[in-house]
Parts: sequence; C-alpha cells; structure tokens
Amino acid sequence: MNVMELYAQWRNADLPEDLQEELNRIEGDSAAIEDRFYQYLSFGTAGMRGVLGAGTNRMNLYTIRRVAEGLACYIDSHGEEAKKRGVVIAYDTRHFSREFAVETARVLGAHGVSSYLYREPRPTPQLSFSVRALRAIAGVVITASHNPKQYNGFKVYGEDGAQLVPSAAKAIVEHMEKIEDLFAIQAADAEELERQGLLRWILEEQDEQYLTNLLTLKERNDVDFGLDIVYTPLHGTGFVPVTKALEAFGFTNVHVVEAQASPDGSFPTVAYPNPEEPAAFGMAMELGKRTGADLLLATDPDADRLGVAVRKGGKYELLTGNQLGALLLHYLLETKKTQGTLPANGAMVKTIVTSEMGAAIARKYGVKTFNTLTGFKYIAEKIAEFEKTGEYTFLFGYEESYGYLIRPFAWDKDAVQVAVKVAEMAAHYATKGKTLLDVMEELYAAFGYYREALVSKVFEGKHGQEEMLAILDGLRERLPREVAGVPVVRVEDYWKGEAVVADEGTDGAFGRTEPLTLPKENVLKFVLADDSWVTIRPSGTEPKCKFYFGVVKESGEEAERALEELKRAFL
Repeated sequence: MNVMELYAQWRNADLPEDLQEELNRIEGDSAAIEDRFYQYLSFGTAGMRGVLGAGTNRMNLYTIRRVAEGLACYIDSHGEEAKKRGVVIAYDTRHFSREFAVETARVLGAHGVSSYLYREPRPTPQLSFSVRALRAIAGVVITASHNPKQYNGFKVYGEDGAQLVPSAAKAIVEHMEKIEDLFAIQAADAEELERQGLLRWILEEQDEQYLTNLLTLKERNDVDFGLDIVYTPLHGTGFVPVTKALEAFGFTNVHVVEAQASPDGSFPTVAYPNPEEPAAFGMAMELGKRTGADLLLATDPDADRLGVAVRKGGKYELLTGNQLGALLLHYLLETKKTQGTLPANGAMVKTIVTSEMGAAIARKYGVKTFNTLTGFKYIAEKIAEFEKTGEYTFLFGYEESYGYLIRPFAWDKDAVQVAVKVAEMAAHYATKGKTLLDVMEELYAAFGYYREALVSKVFEGKHGQEEMLAILDGLRERLPREVAGVPVVRVEDYWKGEAVVADEGTDGAFGRTEPLTLPKENVLKFVLADDSWVTIRPSGTEPKCKFYFGVVKESGEEAERALEELKRAFL
C-alpha cells in the first residue's frame, strides 16, 4: 500500500477527533502526507519513539496497538507460563502516556497475557526494578525520555529488567509485519480484564520495595545532612521517589521547585525537559539563590537521567555527564577502599563515546574497565555476563548522556539512585570544606585534563535520513589520514566489525586489521596519535547524527584549545 492509499485508508477510518482533524488539515499537502505515511515508526532494542499525531510514522493509538500486538504474539509464542507471568507497564507524564499504557494492557489482555499496570506515573528505572521484583516476562514503559513535548515512545524490557536484546526485538518486529489491517487489532475491555485477573493495578508495594533498595546505597554517615539541596523533577516522574529517598537518607534541607513539581506533559516552564540543557535549570537556580543551596538536582521526565549544578560564588556551574561520572566513580571506589569492601575483581562499564577519564580512575583502584556501544542495554548485558560467570563484580556503569547505574536492582540507568548518591557525595565533601567542583579540579590534576563535546546535526524526514547515512558511507570510502594536523592511528568501524590500524613507520597507511567484539552498529570511531578521538553515530531514537569529541591535555586551557581545533577540523 503506497503513501496516498494509506492516507485515504486513515481518512476513511473511525478515528478520534484530534487525529481526524489533523488529516483534514494536511489534505493536498503531499510533503506532510508523505512524512506521516512513508514508513511505520521503527521498533528496535531501544523501542519506538516519535512525534504524536496521525499516521503510521507517528505515535498514536493505532501504532501503539501495532507494537503491543507484536509483543503479545511474541509472549504467546513462549507459552502459557509466560502469559501468566505477565508484563509490567509504567508510563511517564507526557500527553497520552496513561492512555497508551492502558491500551497496551488491553491488547495484551486480548491475547490472554496478564498485565501489572502502574496506577500513577513512575520512572523508567522503577519499571525495570518491578519487572525483576514481580518476575514478569517483560516490561513496557510509555515514555519519550528527555525529548520535547510533542514526542512519546514505547520501550520494551526483557524478563531481566534490561532493554530488549536484538533477537527479541527482531521477533517482535516479525510479528508486527504480519499485521495486515492496523484497525482490526483487538483490544479487550479493561474492566473485564480486571474481573478476569488479567489486569492488576500496582503502586504502593512497588514504591516501598524500590525505596528499600535505594536505602542500600547509603554507605556513609560522615556527611552534612543539613546540606541545602534544590531538586526539580521538570514536571516528570521523579518527584515521589527522589523526595522520599532523600528524606529517608536523612537530608533535612531539600527544596523542591514547586512550579515544576506537578506532572504536566506540556512541560510549560521549560522549552526542552532535558537536564543536559542549562536552560532546564533556570527555576532551580533562582530557588537556589533564594535558599543558598549548595547543590541543584534535576531529573528528566522518566527520571532515568540526572543533571547536577554546583554553587560557585553567587552562581551555579553545571557538571557534564562525563564529569559527574568521574566524580561518582572516584567517590564509590574511594569509599569502598576506605571501608575495605573494594572487591579484587571489580569492574566498571562505560560506552565508547564516554570520556576515558573514568578508565584512568578505575586503573588507579585496580578496577577493570569494559567498553560498550551506546545504550544502557549493552551495559546491562555486561551485568548479566558478570552475574553468570562470577568473573567480575559490577561496581558502576555510565554513559556521557547523564545516565548512571550504581546498584543493579534496576538494569537501566537510574537517576533516582544517582540523585541520593550525589547528595551523599556532596554532603561528604562539604564536611571537608570542598564542593564537587573542587574535587573535580583535584581529579584533573591527578589524571589529566579531559574535555569532551557533542555536536548533533538534525536530519528530518525521509531525505534527511538518506543524507545522514551517506555521510558515514562517504567517510568509509575515504578514511581521513589526519584530523587537525594529528595523525589518525586507528579507525573502528562497528558496522564492519573491524578496526584498521596505522602502525608506526607506515606514513599513516592503514595496513593492519583487528576484529571488534562489540555488536554490529552503524558507528565510526577515529582515534588520533595524541589520544584524542572522534565518534560518529546516527541516533537510534531521534532524526540526528551525533558527533562526539574527546581530548586529554596537561592543562585545562590546552585541552579546551585542542577540543575546539578538533571540532573545527572535523565538522
């Protein structure tokens, strides 16, 4: 069925009023029609994410039913026991999140698959925790994480509480592709499912169990529990678990940004509900100045990412994801060393686009570093491997995009865990007269001045996607021999599964080839002779191509200069 046939089919369907009005508005606009119908929203290990609206390339009731039907068929293929174990479903505060969650349960129920549905919005990491706690066969969270307000998404988790492995995602897609009529997918009545015991609402018991696990993170009492902290959930799901956990830890001066405390999918006080963005801290900084707060914390809408700002004089300075990861890793390892609990087989896991500073810190403590592709599902795979073999003990996992995991009672990045641990860390250093910025400077002096940057280029629509892929193909055909005057000594091509290496004395010629052990993905990484690097990766959830840069020098000024030269030369 072509684009115009799909458009006509949707126009003739009995749609909700908002979707019908949208299709009426774009009548005769071929570009708008093509954008909505040229493809189905893709589904993979990171789930499905897109703009809310009408069409196969949008998030709506019908595309939700399609992926829920695929999941239901996948679970059905695993037998009655899998259907009884059921699926845990959570959702964030975005528009239609609760409706999509209920619709997912209705489609699953039509196949006789049980659901545990959260009664209120809860964080993605709590969903991961609940899948494990309830021994469910899978989990679903309706969220678009830190994307703008016009987005929503559908993420699926396996029985281990981690995002789907590729084989499971592929199987679900195969079931989805067998669906011939999107409007014929069956959805059972929710009240009838409750009567049959196929739909159970959950909340308080899971909140209590999650909090109990959060309290195991408390390792120090030599802290200033009176430290002034400002927290903002940015209208998302973090408010309940973060405030309860901070209180349970013993922090007595926590100020919540009230204007951003209530759930609201319009995110009216921020242009972009992403704690990576300085503007998202605007209200938190205002409140911090009024209260004299030392530390500002912000979680994104599904509370899997945490942003942190630290008072410096009369202003606040934001920590990057790489800086916070380095601080946390050093604090965790130093605490364990001091208390005599640092295991001899400790392991830290990070992604290939995350700063190498963490690896340097880990070496000091005799902890092994493992690198993965971008995405916390790969970090979860390493946790599973460690638990199966017992060869290593997981101590910390992180990625530069503000995602961290300390204890694997959840198997995804967990901003709630990190919020309480950052508070403890800052409060510990406060007793020594230091801020996190002071400690960061000490780490730079000890390990080198690492600097990183991320530049995202947007490629909207069908033609944009084609252009983005052409960029990587062009680089593969003409590998650069140098960048900013520095020789390229290694190129890692994760699509081909190999690295090409320029050995000394070959005038920069790439002669030697080494296999890469990480999964196949359309990513290129260039390593330079001075240990700087560039990685290019198309986003799996947004119409963007991401360019990552990293350098290390002997001073901050030299590192900043080298980073800018690297960006200019490559872009």
